[in-house]
Amino acid sequence: MLRNSLTGKQKSFLRSLGMKEEPIVMIGKEGVTPAVVQAAREAIKKRELIKVRVLQNSEAEPEEAIGMLAERTDANLVQVIGRNGLLFKRNFEKPKLELP
Repeated sequence: MLRNSLTGKQKSFLRSLGMKEEPIVMIGKEGVTPAVVQAAREAIKKRELIKVRVLQNSEAEPEEAIGMLAERTDANLVQVIGRNGLLFKRNFEKPKLELP
């Protein structure tokens, strides 16, 4: 799936699902480290949609850090609100979500 290839309707659907999710990946003081990227890749592969939180002690701006994580994991950035963000990447082997 090409990055940023989601339609508005699909993003809206994913945002509604993401509201119920708890943050799975935390970006801390060190920023977007290889360990954070690896954890995000594993979580995205299992779930397809993950919520990411940038902690208060992080020096990076939330939008910047979540955007960088999306780029490094090759995922779609669905939304950033405050310190939270949603990332989506289709798992073609075992799809979990059916997009409209």
